[in-house]
Amino acid sequence: MPVQITIIGLGQIGASLGLALAAHKDQVTTVGHDKDFGVERLAQKNGAVESTNHNLPSSVENANVVILALPVHQVRETLGYIAQDLKKGTVVVDTTPIKAEVAKWAQEILPDEVYYVGLIPAVGPDFLHETGTGLDSAKADMFSRSIFLLSAPQGTPGDVLQLISGIVGLTGASVMNTDFAESDGLMSSAMLLPQLASASLINATTGQPGWQEVRKVAGRAYYAATSAFTGQDDVAALQIQVMQNRENVIQKLDAMINALVELRYDIEDANENALKGRLQKAQDERQNWLKERSAASWMEAKREP
Repeated sequence: MPVQITIIGLGQIGASLGLALAAHKDQVTTVGHDKDFGVERLAQKNGAVESTNHNLPSSVENANVVILALPVHQVRETLGYIAQDLKKGTVVVDTTPIKAEVAKWAQEILPDEVYYVGLIPAVGPDFLHETGTGLDSAKADMFSRSIFLLSAPQGTPGDVLQLISGIVGLTGASVMNTDFAESDGLMSSAMLLPQLASASLINATTGQPGWQEVRKVAGRAYYAATSAFTGQDDVAALQIQVMQNRENVIQKLDAMINALVELRYDIEDANENALKGRLQKAQDERQNWLKERSAASWMEAKREP
């Protein structure tokens, strides 16, 4: 009998998961919910979910797995709305980039007979350049050849972890098992630091002397370096993610500040060789990362829970 999966939140992540799972209707069936009724209808029309249910508690009543593809500031409230309607043995999964705090919410709110598993999906290498976040940017192969970080509380049954790993496999991705603390540490570098660097660049340039002229000629480099910010939801989510992961974020900010200070000293001292060396190292490391990311051959990702 197919596993029923309810996807709450039909933006890029939720709809892409649904589109990937649509090719496996013999194994899973999908129900979609979104706070925007128009998004629900379009997601069903596009094949991202087989059916929709705009009543949130009702949408999870028969689910074996509930995926919360939501910004982090909506997760706690949503857990409260659905907790009493989850059947025994249901697995609740979230896709937010912070896990230790969300795991606390799950432990506090979810019934004892309901399981929580944290997932952090990464887009496949073919989609690294895309910046869309909504339903229109969803793709069936969005996660092909990518890695999902998976973390769960101690004592979570093996068949629960196997179920979620299997669902990830249906999307074309692989699982890397982590604990909550490790997951938060990884995401402070992979996601939060780039967003904070983008915010800092914007604040360091806009409103400063000369900005009236700079804004007219700012081009591809400025756009790429500031593209971490889009809608208002991103600001609210980033604020919570940073504050709930403060220790890791502070360490990463200190490392970046040190790197900027060293760069500044090279420039101030007119140390051309040192400056060239730092820039060359950065270019080489980025090219190496892109090459590895495109190959998607991560032997070290195949770790036991």
